[in-house]
Amino acid sequence: MSESKRKLRILMIGPSLDILGGQAVQAVRLIERLHEESSLHVDFLPINPRLPGVLRSLQKIKYVRTVVTSIAYVLSLLITVYKYDVLHIFSASYFSFLLAPTPAILIGRIYRRKILLNYHSGEAEDHLRRWRRSAVATIRLAHSVVVPSKYLVQVFASFGLKTQAIYNLVDTRHFSFRDRVPLQPKFLSNRNFEVHYGVDRVLRAFAGIQKKIPQASLTIAGDGTQREPLIALAQQLAIQNTKFIGQVAPGVIADVYDAADIYLNGSEIDNQPLSILEAFSCGLPVVTTDAGGIPDIVIDRMNGMVVPCGDYAQMAERSFELLANPELTRRLVQHGRSECSKYSWEAVRNSWLNVYAELSQKQPGVAGGADLKTAPSSESKALSG
Repeated sequence: MSESKRKLRILMIGPSLDILGGQAVQAVRLIERLHEESSLHVDFLPINPRLPGVLRSLQKIKYVRTVVTSIAYVLSLLITVYKYDVLHIFSASYFSFLLAPTPAILIGRIYRRKILLNYHSGEAEDHLRRWRRSAVATIRLAHSVVVPSKYLVQVFASFGLKTQAIYNLVDTRHFSFRDRVPLQPKFLSNRNFEVHYGVDRVLRAFAGIQKKIPQASLTIAGDGTQREPLIALAQQLAIQNTKFIGQVAPGVIADVYDAADIYLNGSEIDNQPLSILEAFSCGLPVVTTDAGGIPDIVIDRMNGMVVPCGDYAQMAERSFELLANPELTRRLVQHGRSECSKYSWEAVRNSWLNVYAELSQKQPGVAGGADLKTAPSSESKALSG
């Protein structure tokens, strides 16, 4: 048997960077690292394939885009899945769950391939409650379910679903730490423009900040369904020095963090925001709401400032406290930077390789299971516990 045939063949299925967001970024980072593993052969299949030639114009038409892209995606699954041993499927919630992971899970089952469902949505509790019959039954078809936070482990357990937590991967090589103390009133928000991410709360908090600090500035990165309402709200609040810069590609987002001094997050529903971890990595002090799994990574006055969901007035007050208290800010930043070690490749590598190893041992096409070399670590034990 040749060297390549002894490798465990993994097909990563998820959104490409045409859909900027946490899942796409995680897929890219994970694939990049897994390519370094000699025991694995990893390929990627996008849930949003680009149609060839003139057919691509159909993807510019609302509703038609969803139909033709879904057909192309299912066809690509049918002609590709059989070549792999393990399907690593990224998943969001609601209709995205129906359109993307569900076909991959069902087709993977038809081909008798091992299925790893990697669920990321902070809306999991509402999704599983509203779609209990279909979603829970579909998730049970996966051989392993991995989530990025202990918060989601608890949510899934409440529906009788067993999961394992492996933290999101933050590649600190791409983010430069900068000492910002004393802080300048330069604020940043980097979330998709959807209702549950609470960018409107950030705008209202900044309006309060600017009343006391007229020269304060706010950069708002991201895009989504709420773009026009958010721009209208900014105009209604009459806030100045505010820039909507749109979606920012992962390759240049570090520059956006570097230009800011305080990171604001106003989400109402959330899981484990990559943007907060990236802010930690860059040395940005964070003021955030306590939505979902955020308290698992941001501890109030330990490594960040945490306020109740919706309380934009307190978000402004905590920002004033950071600006006025260099000692507090420096301590929060140092602890935030330390927090990032939990999300490094060195911390999560063994957990991922162990999951693949367990699946490969049960996989008929891989003789004796793949020889995935892992070494026990405190991080992997903690995450798999």
